[in-house]
Amino acid sequence: MKNLISIGLPSKGRLKEASIDFFEKNNLKPTSNGAERNYFARVKNFPSVKIIYLHAKEIIQRLGDGTLDLGISGLDLLNESSINLQKKIEVKKKLNFGTANLVIAVPDDWIDVQTVADLEEVSFDFRDLKNTRLRVATKYPNLTNNFLVSKGVTQYKLVASLGATETYPFIGSSEIITDITSTGKTLKDNNLRILKDGLILKSQACVLFSKKKAVSLQPFLSSLNEI
Repeated sequence: MKNLISIGLPSKGRLKEASIDFFEKNNLKPTSNGAERNYFARVKNFPSVKIIYLHAKEIIQRLGDGTLDLGISGLDLLNESSINLQKKIEVKKKLNFGTANLVIAVPDDWIDVQTVADLEEVSFDFRDLKNTRLRVATKYPNLTNNFLVSKGVTQYKLVASLGATETYPFIGSSEIITDITSTGKTLKDNNLRILKDGLILKSQACVLFSKKKAVSLQPFLSSLNEI
């Protein structure tokens, strides 16, 4: 169909539910055949709109390459992406759901480490006394690296986390972590403590659009209530 508008929504969890609710408030209720694994939907009042359910990270990628026009994803995922990709995407609206903080956390028993400055001292101890670098497990290497360098921490090594990052210090895979958290409860339950100045990023869900499609999207966006 000519001028078809492709919208990416998160494919699972509370972010999916909140995104659908937000679109319904804009008279964009997704309709599908009801199959659990159906990743496509249409909108009754807008036959030119196609909704695709994707992983939130993939929404960022597809907005960047222009195969999606509009989408909802997290600010953390946008800021973690490459600078080149970020330049191709615009934040249209920050939403009041999907809120979470990306933070640095250390084991509870590191009682002498309360701030990032303390962390720098520890990192030099690892280098000078153990001949190794402080290991930081994370799913956000770009944001973590930029934050630590900006705070003057240089003696560390990033460890890619493949899941359950909070376990890494206790299975010998890292000393500390950075992780995304909504309440901090999971970190606390796993004997981890957020540094006093360890906030890297406040994240939330956002309406994003591809800059490639900015002009062609304006008539559609102006017809909606909240976007």
